[in-house]
Amino acid sequence: MNSLIRNFLFSGLISALAIGQISPIQVAADDGQPPNVVVIFMDDMGYADIGPFGATAYPTPHLDRMAREGRKFTDFYVTQAVCSASRAGLLTGCYNVRVGIFGALGPSAKHGINASEMTLAEVCKQKNYATAIYGKWHLGHHKPFLPMQHGFDDYFGLPYSNDMWPYHPGVLHLPMEQRLKRWPHLPLIDKNEIINAQVSGKDQEQLTTQYTERAVSFIEKNKERPFFVYVPHSMVHVPLYVSDKFKGKSGAGLFGDVMMEVDWSVGRILDTLRKHQLDKNTLVIFTSDNGPWLSYGDHAGSAAPLREGKGTMFDGGCRESTLMWWPGTVPAGTVCNTPAMTIDILPTVAELIGAKLPDNKIDGKSIVNLVKGTSDKSPQEAYYFYYGKQLQAIRYGKWKLHFPHRYRTMAGRAGGKDGIPTAYSQDKIGLSLFDLDKDIGETTDVKDKHPKVLTKLQALGQAMRTELGDQDRKGAGQREPGRLAKR
Repeated sequence: MNSLIRNFLFSGLISALAIGQISPIQVAADDGQPPNVVVIFMDDMGYADIGPFGATAYPTPHLDRMAREGRKFTDFYVTQAVCSASRAGLLTGCYNVRVGIFGALGPSAKHGINASEMTLAEVCKQKNYATAIYGKWHLGHHKPFLPMQHGFDDYFGLPYSNDMWPYHPGVLHLPMEQRLKRWPHLPLIDKNEIINAQVSGKDQEQLTTQYTERAVSFIEKNKERPFFVYVPHSMVHVPLYVSDKFKGKSGAGLFGDVMMEVDWSVGRILDTLRKHQLDKNTLVIFTSDNGPWLSYGDHAGSAAPLREGKGTMFDGGCRESTLMWWPGTVPAGTVCNTPAMTIDILPTVAELIGAKLPDNKIDGKSIVNLVKGTSDKSPQEAYYFYYGKQLQAIRYGKWKLHFPHRYRTMAGRAGGKDGIPTAYSQDKIGLSLFDLDKDIGETTDVKDKHPKVLTKLQALGQAMRTELGDQDRKGAGQREPGRLAKR
């Protein structure tokens, strides 16, 4: 809508209001524009790394305000506690096992997200949304798998994790020739083109600022139409980098500095929405792809009071501190303790904007009632936690059942320092049932006291194995990822 027509219509509305023909409430109701959507997705951020969930070593005032003005989700999960798998769940509304994306895709990967999967961006395109991603993609770095081919109008960022490069502290002692055999140079991509083939540490210091300013510019450019912007930060994945404006400012080391810059980024985006009076028509979601990479010690965050961290399906790995903000729609200062998951975001957005769900089967269900606080009833019977291709756990109401599996752990030891990790130990857990209402740290097995619950969850697990498989057993509902054509 051009400014002349907009001004004319606005003048007409003001005149009608003045003579009492329509009310201010009718103006808002008749506008009819579907809500904008902003998803801010952290990398390797711990459950206790922001003020609303317990961080005290450094300030996060913008996230604190977001929580006061919005809603905390205390029991919000990702599909798998590792980069690519987690992002696949968010963007497709499916367990990553269903869509064939596992682990963290590196520069040698020849596969990525399948073109047959409808992404969250493509859901929004049904309603003529402007769509953009500024940050880490990690669903395939070859052109067929990049964002511009999957519903996004604009893309700027890294195609995979920021440590997949030849400057990791652990390899700096090697000659560059040997380093490049392990990892090639890290590229920075704008749309479909590599604009910097050899990202340096100095370049990484600017990433949070660049992602933020791109997002702000996109919002301002598209303020007259509905938009979806996805900001998957490269931080706080190691190696940690921060711009000069926050370097040394937290008093809590480099990790604190980086978290302060992330908080600044959230503030810039929310302030931009307020400035252009878009706040009351924009849903903003802040969460993370998985928990902290604990072996990095002082360069990793905290999952307290949860058990373990990234790379495990204990809650410290897959339960994420989550905030949702939409003034006037999301009830301010409230808390949702009902379990939910990133797979539910796509169908939730589809319901909010009146878009159709994908033709392919998805696993997520709309949680509009949880977002708006109209009820605390979950649309899901249970949530399922795979690591790799192994079904390791189920969340069912307050209950969490772990099937026997091995996992990595720091076993109470401190992690590394200054970006150099400490080695994990291996441990194993047997069939174990936890009451998360009483035992948030998953410490006390109560299966012998609740045999009916155990039987129910074992049956659910067996049904899911039939659908999505388990280790070497293929599930009937699994689909293939996209693959490069063989030459």
